[in-house]
Amino acid sequence: MKFNYKIFITLFITLFFYCISNSYLEASSNLTIEKEDNIMSYSLINIVGEKVQKALIVKVVNENSQGVEGIPVTFETVSKPTDATNYNFVEDIVYTGKDGIAQTHYILGSKKGNYECSARIKNQTNINDIVYFKLQARGSNWIFFLITGVLGGLGLFLFGMKMMSDGMKKAAGNKMRSILSALTKNRIVGLIVGAFVTMVIQSSSATTVMLVSFVQAELMTFVQSLSVILGADIGTTITAQLIAFKLTDYSLLMIGVGFLFYLFSSKNTYINIGEAILGFGILFLGMSIMSKSMSPLRSYEGFINILLKLENPLLGVLIGALFTGIIQSSSAFTGIVIVLASQGLLTLEAGIPLIFGANIGTCITAGLASIKTTREAKRVAIAHVIFKVSGVLLFIFWIPTFADFARSISPVADASLTGLAANSKVVPRQIANSHTIFNVGFGLFFLPFTTIFAKLIFKIYPEKKYEKGTKPTLWHIDYKVLSTPALALNLARTETSRMIKILGRMLNKSINPFLSKNEEMDEQYPSLSLIDGIHMRENKIDYIEEQILKYLIKISGEKLNDEQSKEIYVMMSVVNDIESIADIIDKNILPLIQKKHDIREDFSEDGKKEIKEYHLKAAKQIGRLREVFEEMDLNEAIKIMKKKLKYDELDIKLRTNHLKRVSKKQTESIITHEVHMELMDLLKQINVYTSNIAKTIISSDLMSNYKEKENKNAI
Repeated sequence: MKFNYKIFITLFITLFFYCISNSYLEASSNLTIEKEDNIMSYSLINIVGEKVQKALIVKVVNENSQGVEGIPVTFETVSKPTDATNYNFVEDIVYTGKDGIAQTHYILGSKKGNYECSARIKNQTNINDIVYFKLQARGSNWIFFLITGVLGGLGLFLFGMKMMSDGMKKAAGNKMRSILSALTKNRIVGLIVGAFVTMVIQSSSATTVMLVSFVQAELMTFVQSLSVILGADIGTTITAQLIAFKLTDYSLLMIGVGFLFYLFSSKNTYINIGEAILGFGILFLGMSIMSKSMSPLRSYEGFINILLKLENPLLGVLIGALFTGIIQSSSAFTGIVIVLASQGLLTLEAGIPLIFGANIGTCITAGLASIKTTREAKRVAIAHVIFKVSGVLLFIFWIPTFADFARSISPVADASLTGLAANSKVVPRQIANSHTIFNVGFGLFFLPFTTIFAKLIFKIYPEKKYEKGTKPTLWHIDYKVLSTPALALNLARTETSRMIKILGRMLNKSINPFLSKNEEMDEQYPSLSLIDGIHMRENKIDYIEEQILKYLIKISGEKLNDEQSKEIYVMMSVVNDIESIADIIDKNILPLIQKKHDIREDFSEDGKKEIKEYHLKAAKQIGRLREVFEEMDLNEAIKIMKKKLKYDELDIKLRTNHLKRVSKKQTESIITHEVHMELMDLLKQINVYTSNIAKTIISSDLMSNYKEKENKNAI
């Protein structure tokens, strides 16, 4: 996996966020001396061999719950870590003051671990005579272990998330185009497809990036993509629900199962599934490590106070958006929020704004993917932002009510649990449910208005007339999707289709000078604009061919199945043939225009009709070739082969007609004979190249396999 500096920076920023901190000290809930609730709130990290930073405090009361003065309270050590020494109290026996309170400090021993102490009054009864304290001593290097734990756990979490997503994408990648081809103008279908695809690949960001690429590749329109975006936001909630199930106890089992699939499977499908399971296990292992590493922060007042401030909606949304934007995964940040909640560190009211922010921050990924794409593709990223921000604005003003609703549909904690223990049991599920309610709610709310949103986005980012230029550019190639070969091949195929479109324009423009009347010519004919235009298009085709070949070589470095490897070979052959046709037009037909101009004679009327007819046939073949790539239509490829045979017969017939006119001493035919025959030869070569491309496609069985898959999916 390539090093991602953004993840590296994120780890340290997240570390700072979690480690503001310093403390851990627990008080037993087995209390027998009456006390005020806040008296037992210990919240500082305590180091071995040092005095605890807060006193152990008890209160002795009478039957009227009033403090009693002058009662001796005896403090004792009940248990300690093995071989610990030098543990003690500053005072073993303390007399209560006027308010009935007695307090002392404890000096921790030489070993880290749990120290249990007691405070007891000798009242000769078994009622209200003892209180227990549980103190945890940490080593002087506890911050180092907290840092490494959070850093390593977060690294494993993000790595597992990526591995799981990559495995899912590879396993489903070959079916992705077929699934998305099922999209219609029906919004509900688009919503369902978006949710399903995202559920499979476990990443709404990945789905949105694919939408940008598909719109860029003209596999779907911008308007169609809107309902898919809403569906993708619903599909991503599955990840949060899975994380909230707390499957950390089974993380090693998942890693083991995934490793066996990955190591011993011979089929790519099972290898990819193994990779997904392995990533899922690593994800939960990372969660477990983070959870254990952050446990010292559970009762640290400073850290808890900071988290309570996150109940401020604007601050929570800002932090959620910032962190999600840095790590570029709302699912990963949601997982981190759930880890905090599982430690009892987050309330639901603090978790909801963070989730809202994560939904906004995830738009950054699609925004980055839309850089240097078509305006249509950029609108997908804009739509994603508008949907997310609008959804947050709809929910943010009634967070308390929203939180109450989430609690009402979520499991409740056992009656025996209170405080942190109760929160750690129920809040993770409540946050996951809030995430689901939010995305499903705004998805269903906005679905009927996608057309209105489309018009709004067209006003925000209107169409722009294409500015012609001589600098060649790529429209569809995107190196960011190389890890999904099926999608990358789709983009290469679409760029090839664009290459054929440019070729068709070259061929159409090149015939005009041959059909113009002699008196229409001037000394500068053929026009410089026509020559420059053909040269420009030939340069474009050369550039696109070079870039497609480089792109295909890059794709070949990924894990491919047999069909994908075959498709790369076929496309390499095809783009070479297309470039050869462009060379015929630029290097042979274009000079022939000048030769025709120099003789200052028109073709005979019959000759013009014949050249025009045969040129039209060649142009139709180029058009059919484009349809082959745009529609993946095997029938069109077969039609090209059949038409080639007919056009060969037509070529013989037209040549014969021309020779008859020459033999009859027809002046125009005699003077233009050489140009006429050369032009017919060149058009025939174009016909041969087109036929060769179709033959390569048919012989590879590539499209028949594709059609077979589409039919199965349709069934």
